[in-house]
Amino acid sequence: MSVLVSSAQGARRYALFAWGVLAYNIFVIVWGAFVRATGSGAGCGSHWPLCNGEVIPRAPEVETLIEFSHRVTSGLALFAVVAMVPWAWRVFGPGHPVRRAALISLVLMIVEALIGAALVLLELVAHNVSVARAFWMAGHLMNTFLLLAALTLTAWFAGGAPGIRLRGQGPLLLGTLAAALLGMLVLGASGAVTALGDTLVFTAGISPEDNAIVAALVDLRIYHPLIAFGVGGLLWLAVWTARRLRPSPLAARLAFWLGALYVGQLVIGAINVVLKAPVAIQLIHLAVSNAIWILLIVLAAVALARPAAQDESDTARPVAATLSAGAAD
Repeated sequence: MSVLVSSAQGARRYALFAWGVLAYNIFVIVWGAFVRATGSGAGCGSHWPLCNGEVIPRAPEVETLIEFSHRVTSGLALFAVVAMVPWAWRVFGPGHPVRRAALISLVLMIVEALIGAALVLLELVAHNVSVARAFWMAGHLMNTFLLLAALTLTAWFAGGAPGIRLRGQGPLLLGTLAAALLGMLVLGASGAVTALGDTLVFTAGISPEDNAIVAALVDLRIYHPLIAFGVGGLLWLAVWTARRLRPSPLAARLAFWLGALYVGQLVIGAINVVLKAPVAIQLIHLAVSNAIWILLIVLAAVALARPAAQDESDTARPVAATLSAGAAD
């Protein structure tokens, strides 16, 4: 009995830690956007992991402080995700979805760190104007979303939610959820490119008339709201399908908040355009997009949940083995 109680307590502690890691990573992501929006990405020069060739910069300028603080917070986020993996192996039994989600989180976190390093070493920061930077920013955002998805599922499964089962769910449910998830990734990538254009125009002060790439980025702005409305339709279809085929009070609440946040996000996006992308609105816009993505991931996990009995048997297997060993002794 004590083994079961200890296992439950360990799972609760792990779940709290995992939700904390997710929240902290959202903060790091938003702070990274602040670095980009203020043109501080070159605050440490082209050095990585050192900052201007130093472990701790001396007499730093404001841009250096902003960039260095982002590196410190990102490093702490990496260590936190690293800690989640062996802890998951200790608390949860073989085959438990927390183990897989934590491991995927670590892989994506490493990729995230490597992308950040590449942006610095290739000097695709601050006032750099290039097609390559636009592609890197889009890829960076997509990996960030995937990382948040993995962290969300790690925390969700650690809280006792059953794992995901794709087989037998039906093409309608799988198709609409996949379309909504893919649409959100595309929308996020287009938002990253749009934000880059805003940074180059409003922060770096580069006129579209003076640079063809900046002019192209400005011309691409119109596609982001158009994509947003299209993805909104996909999101509505996925939510409607999930509520119809997998009805539950939780699915209903998730659907409500997804709809409310998405409508609010459209309003925030309009305000961002009218006010010419002030930094504060950009950060709010990004934070809300992260929240929408996380809610969609949870809704997908709820709609695609496999029978709880199957997860219980997976979790109980190592506990039963421990109890049997104790009885044998």
